[in-house]
Amino acid sequence: AGMAVRVSVLPSPRCLFDDPVQIRVAGLQPQQAVTLRASLVDESGELFQAHALYRAGSSGELDLSRSPALGGSYLGVEPMGLLWALQSKTPYKRLAKRNVLTPFCVDLEVYEGHGDMSRLLGKCTNERWFLGEGVKRISVREGRLKATLFLPPGPGPFPGLIDLYGSGGGLIEYRASLLASRGFVTLALAYMSFEDIPAMPEMLELSYFEEAVNFLRKQQQVKDTGIGVLGLSKGGDLALSMATFLPGIKAAVSISGSSFNSFIPLKGDGFTIPVHPYDLGRMKISDESGLVDFSDVVDDHTDPTTWDCRIPVERSVAKFLFLSGLDDMNWKSDLYCRDAVQRLRQHGREVEFYSYSGAGHLLEPPYLPLCKVSIHRVLGMLVRWGGQWREHAKAQEDAWRRIQAFFWQHL
Repeated sequence: AGMAVRVSVLPSPRCLFDDPVQIRVAGLQPQQAVTLRASLVDESGELFQAHALYRAGSSGELDLSRSPALGGSYLGVEPMGLLWALQSKTPYKRLAKRNVLTPFCVDLEVYEGHGDMSRLLGKCTNERWFLGEGVKRISVREGRLKATLFLPPGPGPFPGLIDLYGSGGGLIEYRASLLASRGFVTLALAYMSFEDIPAMPEMLELSYFEEAVNFLRKQQQVKDTGIGVLGLSKGGDLALSMATFLPGIKAAVSISGSSFNSFIPLKGDGFTIPVHPYDLGRMKISDESGLVDFSDVVDDHTDPTTWDCRIPVERSVAKFLFLSGLDDMNWKSDLYCRDAVQRLRQHGREVEFYSYSGAGHLLEPPYLPLCKVSIHRVLGMLVRWGGQWREHAKAQEDAWRRIQAFFWQHL
């Protein structure tokens, strides 16, 4: 019978969600054919799974950082493939963490052969947390603010960040909690479709975001050298607006954002940036599945009649990082990023820009699986986000490293 089959996750079965791990199997027969399966149940009870076919080495060992997958959810040497390839049984579900105080538990199982997965040989669980040891989560309802503050352990001072998600709204915490686990005081800020904030506000007020900046600056653990802001999608153009109009913003990251004000007017002190013209009549709906492609709804951003909707980023003294996926099917984010980057460079401003081939709109923290299509919470439609599995996974790993390095450098 030999020794029992052991599945291990190194360096520890318990880690942060953005930590890479080494998955190993010991105690197999030499060259034995096995199937590895990862399973995760999200907070709504939805099951996500991935599987891959492997063959043990001559010593009966399997190490996913060295052994190639021969089939299944992915091919080749992919140490974290079982995570980034997780897919829901129900179509069009997005894996996202609602409660960051609990981990996602990923069950890793090894089955005999490349067939029906009827004989389980061994299993273990990888606990993947969104909140590092000692990180504090503090709910903030001060003035108009609806936010959550995450404080790394210790006196600091730490760089301070404001974290903004997109037009789906809500108070999204899992990226902010991971950033706090990496040493940033992070404020996750809701600005639409949350508590008494309407799903589609008639106007967004810059003063609301300024309140958030002031709140963060007065936290004693926050370095007084300036604040960073990180935004995805609609949050991306808001990050640019904050960096342009609000004092105290030192560095801004826009992920899949635009260089103009999208969908909701932005009211500043004595001025309003109107909405860049768009026409929902230009959205493309695929007949059989009802999936919506929004990439053509926005009017031509190079037409001078739309330029009063631009965010005048060239006036900002902040440093900028732009990230976009070339397979974004929601939004021409690469084109819009290039527009802002070009304007900044023409004015001699420092700017970093990375676009990723095969990556979609939703560039998330690493190992969150690609979501090609999901329900847009505000529009109530199935929206295409784009992306190819492997390329998108690599892009998320690279982008996450760059975001952290950028903020450490400039804050």
